[in-house]
Amino acid sequence: MILTGCSGSGDDGEQARGKTGPTSQAPPTDSSTEPPVTPTKLPFSADPKRAPKSAAEAKRLALAIVAGPESWGSDYVKRTPHLSADDYWPVLGAQCTWETGTRPGSVLYSVTAYSEIPASAGRGLLRVSATVVVHRTETDADWEMAQTLEEALRCPDQRLRDGERITGLMSLGSPFGVGGNYTAVDSLREAGKYVNDAVQGEQTYSWYQSRVGQITVAAVVKGAPGHIGKDLDGAQIQALVAMVGRAEDALEVQS
Repeated sequence: MILTGCSGSGDDGEQARGKTGPTSQAPPTDSSTEPPVTPTKLPFSADPKRAPKSAAEAKRLALAIVAGPESWGSDYVKRTPHLSADDYWPVLGAQCTWETGTRPGSVLYSVTAYSEIPASAGRGLLRVSATVVVHRTETDADWEMAQTLEEALRCPDQRLRDGERITGLMSLGSPFGVGGNYTAVDSLREAGKYVNDAVQGEQTYSWYQSRVGQITVAAVVKGAPGHIGKDLDGAQIQALVAMVGRAEDALEVQS
């Protein structure tokens, strides 16, 4: 999926080469080896009968899906408070400042779980979050994905709260089969720089979001000094993939 393409591990060194004499021959090539098969469709189909119909059903589902610290990695712990309030709904205002708004009628339930790695010698406090939004319909979830992409275009610089902001934000959408996305109906990524007045310098900011049926899941990282980018990418992908898998298990047609 798009996420694995962004994380990048790879081998920095060359393969070891054995010395060969004048009569040595290269090892035979296995002509029977076939290239990996590229999926042509998402191996998931939502069952309308399993879709949540009420706020109570949506809440139970969202709380079962959302990524807690165990989904991010062994170094992560719960922040206090760990979960957002039931009626919490953030809105990006006209002045590109995030504010508390009213949850739209198209959303059955939404929850954000906050986790962190506490500050230690050589490393600053790292904060991450995971959000699950359960919409009434798949079309409503599609609109949320489109709106998220639009927000980065409208406001590349955003104020999160007093003393915290994002700058140079860019977004990229990848429906299934595009940009390496083979695990979700639709995926997107936002990336920019995170600035906290209490911390010297700029840090990385990253938002990954995917849609599964009427559910959207997102994993967000606000970087901190001393934390390695590839480790943050790996934890973020791990959290997102865990939520996508739980959402598919909850909504999938049972054989």
